[in-house]
Amino acid sequence: METTLLYLALSGILTVLLWVPYIFSRLLTWGLPTFLNNYPEKFPQEQPEQPLWAARAQRAHLNMVETMPAFVAVVVAALMLAGGSTDTLQVVAMWAEVFFFARLAHAVVYILGVPFLRTPVYLVSWLSVLMIGFSAIA
Repeated sequence: METTLLYLALSGILTVLLWVPYIFSRLLTWGLPTFLNNYPEKFPQEQPEQPLWAARAQRAHLNMVETMPAFVAVVVAALMLAGGSTDTLQVVAMWAEVFFFARLAHAVVYILGVPFLRTPVYLVSWLSVLMIGFSAIA
């Protein structure tokens, strides 16, 4: 259970930290005074154009935010329903670890714009959520 909770916590931390790259880009693009003033004039109709990598970083963050509720739900359910079964707990821990590293790889691949890898890496994390969910109901 400890391993599962570790990767649940690490996934939460990753979710929180994924906004840093695009917010840093926004700071550089808008300049400190505008950044601290909340938004540039005429935002959102007119805004300084962000670099493509920063737009990808923002989408990677949003994708993680969208995925986390399902991950948290299946992990909590699996831990509650495991009933002390060490086999189930080991399977859940393994898939939680796979999920975390797949999401970390997804963020890197997405932000760097590596072709043909983003979707397969995402699908690994998606499969991880499903496998944890199946472990919970099995």
